[in-house]
Amino acid sequence: MHKITFVLCDGMLATSTTLPFEMLRAAESAARGSSRSRAERMQIQTTAINPEPVMTSVGFPLHPETTLETVGESDIIYLPALWRNPRPIVKKHQALLEWLRKAYENGATISAVGTGCCFLAEAGLLNDKPATTHWHYFDQFQRDYPRVQLKRQYFITQAGNLYCSASVNAMADLTVHFIKRMYGKTVASIVERNFSHEIRRAYESTSYFEGSTKHHPDEDIVQAQIWLQDNYFRPIKLSDVAARFDMSVRTFNRRFKNATDQSPLQYLQDIRIETAKDLLQTSNLTISEVAYKIGYQDMGHFTALFKKLISTTPSEYRATVRAKLFTA
Repeated sequence: MHKITFVLCDGMLATSTTLPFEMLRAAESAARGSSRSRAERMQIQTTAINPEPVMTSVGFPLHPETTLETVGESDIIYLPALWRNPRPIVKKHQALLEWLRKAYENGATISAVGTGCCFLAEAGLLNDKPATTHWHYFDQFQRDYPRVQLKRQYFITQAGNLYCSASVNAMADLTVHFIKRMYGKTVASIVERNFSHEIRRAYESTSYFEGSTKHHPDEDIVQAQIWLQDNYFRPIKLSDVAARFDMSVRTFNRRFKNATDQSPLQYLQDIRIETAKDLLQTSNLTISEVAYKIGYQDMGHFTALFKKLISTTPSEYRATVRAKLFTA
């Protein structure tokens, strides 16, 4: 089951929650109505700091189903856009910032829209990472968060599991991207056609991908890459991944290498090590906890692989990046 959580807060733009909510429900319905009868269901819930109704920017209330303390873990988290100056609202939500840090450590994908991106920046999760926000607040955002790599020319940015979109329309495009990851291209196309009649630019043309790999036309390998990105923290046998995409191990390795210039194992290792680097910098998890979070049960194996790829141990890397962090 896909667990998706929408965060609610006072002063939010209601459509930044209601639109993706409806798109996701439409995707679930389309997936289950197609020949793919085994399509996974979605558990969609709303949450807030406390159980009181949240007053949206236009004055009508939304009632959170859970609180941050009771909502549990999520696969995808949506942060809403804030109307007008975001600073007063962000400053009042310190508990949300800590909750976001924990969710990020646990591998959740977090999507923020417009000035709601300030929640991620205030939590420190966007430090030294690409991001965008609503065009009207570019200058203020840059002043408030100088360590964030603001990409003014892009409507959508991605850095690991963190996504920022500049507007509600861009967030709708991003939601189609999430639907494609969950249910495939056909379902994503159905939702896109039903919610957006006009011809729009492709998601990739207006988006900034951190460390993006070369584009290629092998759709099966694209889906395999997406699956590895979404499941890197699980125990993975590449023979099982090959079977999942109806290929022999030999064929899977050959096509993956031709498409990406990497073997599947190298690709998976890169995802895990990049995630580990970020956790070593931004969290207080122990080295063994970091190893476990990214899918390695054996800390010795993780340490040896990290040193092989990064030329330093995890503890030495943490000491170096933390020193830079506190002396900058």
